Amino acid sequence: MSETEQDQDRLTDEAIDLVIRLQNDPGNPVAGEMIRSWRTRSPEHERIWARVAKLHGAAGKILAERQNAERDQGHEPSRRLLLIGGAIGLGALGAGYTTLPEILLRSRADHTTGKGETRALSLPDGTNVALGPDSALAVDYSDVRRRVELLQGMAFFEVTREPARPFVVAAGDLAATALGTAYDVSSDAGIVQVAVDHGVVETVVPGAVSSARLKLEAGDWMSFDPSLRKVERGRLEAGQVGAWRDKLIIAEKESVAALVARIGRWIPGRIIMADPFIASQRVSGLFDLNDPIRALEAVVHPAGARVRQISSFITIISPL
Repeated sequence: MSETEQDQDRLTDEAIDLVIRLQNDPGNPVAGEMIRSWRTRSPEHERIWARVAKLHGAAGKILAERQNAERDQGHEPSRRLLLIGGAIGLGALGAGYTTLPEILLRSRADHTTGKGETRALSLPDGTNVALGPDSALAVDYSDVRRRVELLQGMAFFEVTREPARPFVVAAGDLAATALGTAYDVSSDAGIVQVAVDHGVVETVVPGAVSSARLKLEAGDWMSFDPSLRKVERGRLEAGQVGAWRDKLIIAEKESVAALVARIGRWIPGRIIMADPFIASQRVSGLFDLNDPIRALEAVVHPAGARVRQISSFITIISPL
């Protein structure tokens, strides 16, 4: 995904969060002021807000009769109705706005998977790849190098050793190089993570605040948050690297946003976070992907949030 597309997706998600905040408390002047401030940041902010507001307004017309009926009976529109209204508009947004970047991204890929789907691949040099759900991989081999790009999602690589032709996995700004090793690379909510099962991997992140070049050995992991230009690192026990292949996610003080994005690859449709504060919280634990909704609940509950499935295509995470 290009930097422009990433910025558009980020701004769209921010606009969605603001719409839901306004729905949940329409009389709160703080929400209105937040929206006004957000819209004035740039012409792109205003353009995306106009698109989101238009789609949300269409959804409001669909629900107007039901809202009026509730008021006629002496009731205020329910919180659930407000959330459903947002979900309908945001469902339309997903179909009409985010689909094009998704199509463009996947058109660059040589291998893709859908939600909940994993795939075993063998690359031309004999390198084996386990491609995770909702993931996309592009392959670019030449006589002097082997380069693959993880366009989105996650993949575990068992690399065939060729000292004269290094094997490089690129994900966003990060590049992870190995000669003969096995390692896991993922990209969730913009945060890229590399974990080494065995062998040695060198990671390079141009422009990172610190530790732009790291050498990782068995059990080492590192992550890079491009919004902060920050690198973090840690250790995993033997056998824990790429645990998603066994329907497990092992997290050590990871952001809720990254974990929600990762678990969401096993959940149909779109997941919407109604409060940006929730996304920034840090969570540790072991999460079972055999029941991804329960795994999602286990991630967000410590951050003071709950999960609601509005439909088979919309899941809302909102404060308790």
